[in-house]
Amino acid sequence: MMVALSHLFSSSRPTAVKSMPYESGMPPLGSARERYDVKYYLVAVLFIVFDIEVVFMIPWAVAFRTLDILGLGVAGGLLEMGIFVLILVVGYLYIWKRGALEWS
Repeated sequence: MMVALSHLFSSSRPTAVKSMPYESGMPPLGSARERYDVKYYLVAVLFIVFDIEVVFMIPWAVAFRTLDILGLGVAGGLLEMGIFVLILVVGYLYIWKRGALEWS
């Protein structure tokens, strides 16, 4: 009800300038409906994936001295992170071989 009342009693003076999209103070160039190459999205997703994977390393580094995996002590925690980084490297090599990091 409050939203409806504020809409009814607000003062609105639309103009052509106010209706234009704002792009850093510059007039818009071209259409907003242009198609982008899929590589932009692919690079964004890859960045998010590898960024999240790095975030998983922070708690491991904080708890490194207290890790005791399979009774191996610190070596077990190091082995665990080594396997994790190996999986990341395999993923990185895969996307590199597929050409996802090449710009043409």
